[in-house]
Amino acid sequence: MSGIGDTFFKETKYTRENLNLMRTANVSARPDLYKEYPGKPRIALPPAHAETQTLDQVLHKRKSIRRYDAKPLTIEQLSYLLWAVAGIQRTEGDFHFRPAPSAGALYPIETYVVVNNVEGVPKGIYHYAIRPHALEELRNEDAGRDIVRATMGQRMHAEAPVAFIWTAIFQRSKFRYHDRAYRYIYLDAGHIAQNLALAAVGLGLASCQVGAYFDDEVNALIGVDGTEESVIYMSVTGWQG
Repeated sequence: MSGIGDTFFKETKYTRENLNLMRTANVSARPDLYKEYPGKPRIALPPAHAETQTLDQVLHKRKSIRRYDAKPLTIEQLSYLLWAVAGIQRTEGDFHFRPAPSAGALYPIETYVVVNNVEGVPKGIYHYAIRPHALEELRNEDAGRDIVRATMGQRMHAEAPVAFIWTAIFQRSKFRYHDRAYRYIYLDAGHIAQNLALAAVGLGLASCQVGAYFDDEVNALIGVDGTEESVIYMSVTGWQG
């Protein structure tokens, strides 16, 4: 008996017969490439520069860590991590490319952070504004208890200095790739999470990637509708405990 996942995988295969139809873009339905919160308080982040370990060293050390020390991150470390997952890496003409690959360079993933312990950044929930390289304040209070509850009791989301929440604005990919877009969106999220994992180790930090959470509870915490935009991946990072 086939389930929804089996049907989705079957129905979104490329074939020689459907390729042109499945890749026909509806440009009029393309949403904005950047999400920002006008009017929300912003915290400008310092330039994303860091002395890191070599890639070979990082690859040998990376592992998932679930226990974290109480030592805070610096705002410089958070700045570098945010840049590594979604910042502007280079500009070619009028287009800004990012450190992680994205199908069609459509960048459907948005980054939110739950700040538990970062020097110079009050506890709360923030959205990463890519163009100004800044944090936009969505909630200015300790959200540790709520994020633990929303992630099925995983205490590391309150103990680690920062918890990352990645959402997808699905239409950014769907206007071009239609239902197959969901395949690419999840691949994009994986690339981004790996960038965070490697960047964290490069800074001497630990991380753990997370797929277990109550979707609608996490969506409610960051104020997204769960339909047009929804959580699809999470991670935590900080000093290993």
